[in-house]
Amino acid sequence: MAIITIARGLATLGEDVARELAQITGYKLIDREYVEKRLGDFGIGPEKRQKYDEKRPGFWASLSQERDDYLHFLKTALYEEATGGACIVVGRGGQSVFKSVPNLVSVLFVAPMSVRVRRIMEFYKCDERHAAQIIAQSDHDRAGFHKYFFAAEWLDPCGYDLVLNTSRMDVPQAARLIDHSRRNVVDAQREEAGRVRIAELTLAQSVVTEIVYGKKIPIHFLEAKAQGGAITLHGVSNTQSAIDAAVATARAAKGVESVSSDIQVVQEFTVMP
Repeated sequence: MAIITIARGLATLGEDVARELAQITGYKLIDREYVEKRLGDFGIGPEKRQKYDEKRPGFWASLSQERDDYLHFLKTALYEEATGGACIVVGRGGQSVFKSVPNLVSVLFVAPMSVRVRRIMEFYKCDERHAAQIIAQSDHDRAGFHKYFFAAEWLDPCGYDLVLNTSRMDVPQAARLIDHSRRNVVDAQREEAGRVRIAELTLAQSVVTEIVYGKKIPIHFLEAKAQGGAITLHGVSNTQSAIDAAVATARAAKGVESVSSDIQVVQEFTVMP
């Protein structure tokens, strides 16, 4: 079983290939609609999703706690869905979210601008100028999203296992190529290592959830790193007492064997609500 991530520019057929791939593999498809439903379950409403979904947030939105909430619950949803492996994640920075997972197969879809413009003209029944503007805005948004949330260059081919040009193949061919790669690259050893890594990521995420959203302990930019059952906390706090409370909460979490803290005390640190 593998975790397959699909990054794509507008009009490069990434979504179509993902649906085809899900049919031939039986893998769960985690697309925009699926992610939005999960984020809604976590209380991230449509207005918040609109601010952050595959786009760089505006200045004020980038300073707000909502930004951290969005990224936290996006990762939470993706980790939970990937627990059993056998999933296809479309967009949402999946290749960055799962970059440390050994059974990851990450794919980037591209196509020449002329081909993309033609596809947009046909889809939206618009002229060439308008089609080019639509593509430029979409590319700008996605590049900003990846750089802001993951410090990643969205179109850097070195960030992917496969880069497929859909001007040179149709949807079924692309899906079969990914499936072939998945079957040849992800062996039993990588699958097991991936299962272990996903369990670590899920454990670390659950610790942050309990500290920040369960106990509401004021630790800013909190991250947890897990290696087996050992947890290391990173972040910023105004007080040592908050750090102590965070460490105690982490130690009480199911599956945690030890906790160390690299949380820094910074006086008078605040984040916009």
